Amino acid sequence: MAPTDETGQIARNASPPGTTPPPEPFSSRGDAGHAARMPRWLPRAMVLALALVGAFQLGTWAFHQLVGLLLNILIAFFLALAIEPAVSRMAARGMRRGLATFLVFFGLLIAVVGFFALLGSMLAGQIIKMIEGFPEYLDSVIHWVNTTFHTELRRVDIQEGLLHSNWLKKYAQNSAAGVLDVSTQVLGGLFQLLTIALFSFYFAADGPRLRRALCSVLPPARQAEVLRAWEIAVDKTGGYLYSRGLMALISGVAHYILLQALGIPYAPVLAVWVGVVSQFIPTIGTYLAGALPMLIAFTVSPLYALWVLIFVVVYQQFENYMLQPKLTSKTVDIHPAVAFGSVIAGTALLGAVGALISIPAVATLQAFLGAYVKRYAVTDDPRVHGHRDRGEGPGPLTRARELWTRGRDRTGDPRRRPGESG
Repeated sequence: MAPTDETGQIARNASPPGTTPPPEPFSSRGDAGHAARMPRWLPRAMVLALALVGAFQLGTWAFHQLVGLLLNILIAFFLALAIEPAVSRMAARGMRRGLATFLVFFGLLIAVVGFFALLGSMLAGQIIKMIEGFPEYLDSVIHWVNTTFHTELRRVDIQEGLLHSNWLKKYAQNSAAGVLDVSTQVLGGLFQLLTIALFSFYFAADGPRLRRALCSVLPPARQAEVLRAWEIAVDKTGGYLYSRGLMALISGVAHYILLQALGIPYAPVLAVWVGVVSQFIPTIGTYLAGALPMLIAFTVSPLYALWVLIFVVVYQQFENYMLQPKLTSKTVDIHPAVAFGSVIAGTALLGAVGALISIPAVATLQAFLGAYVKRYAVTDDPRVHGHRDRGEGPGPLTRARELWTRGRDRTGDPRRRPGESG
């Protein structure tokens, strides 16, 4: 019987013997849904990734919200490290640690309040003096303008023009609107100071308890490292502030002698201002400290202001190259270039807070890492001391003279005239 069309089609589609038949498409199978199903781990991975992204976003938002509090805690911690030697010394003599911390803070509070009270009285006196002398100063300016430009200005006309000017009205309105902002900033600043004082008091009073709590979660080897780092931080921070305080005292005495000799008013307050601001405000403290005495001296005589400027510049050089290295060599022990770079880096990262704590932080890190750096004996080479080995050959001047002589011998002496013999 002849094969039908279907049997012939089946015979043509049959695979040769010994070969594997091709797989059938998924559409012809019943398990197409089972093959297209996603792996079991993929939903869990997606949920975990979303949870990690959400946790990162939440952490970033919380950090930005708490950055002010974290900076205050950082300042309080360094302040507690600075007063730690004094508190420990008083506690070693039998005084309770909380009482010792309170006495130290009370002394600092009296010093700060006294400084600002003296400075405020000086500024108030100068402002009253300027207000009282303003009409006379205005008359002298009007007289100079009338004489120079041949005008007929009068003080009454100027006063009426100022009182009826739109600029004065807008300035008064803006000042009235800004009173609330200034009050808010003052209250915020007082709250920050209270926060810093409270945290620093707890850090200093409960220092041993804080160290025990920190060491309780670390193995014994790590505990020794943490305690060593803590001790180095206390030494460097306290030494930095104490050396700055001593330099502030010396600077204040030196400037007081000058101001008193020139007869500048408020010489004691100005001397304290120069000593404190120049030492505890990095980078620009010297310029801020010298500007106020120069301004007060200028009201007495412009020549006195010049003398104050010269003395400030000369004393700053003396302090930078002679006084400061001797006082800080045993406390901070940090190179001036490293200190300057740390101040710039701290300012870029944390602003004024970074500028204040950058030097003790870098000094602590340098002292801590110095114990893990292996050092070797330095070879006795002249290049170590900055002396270059020029070799045994002739010097540059001798070689230049030889080249000049060889060139003259080849081309002839240029000083000879044509036709002359040797």
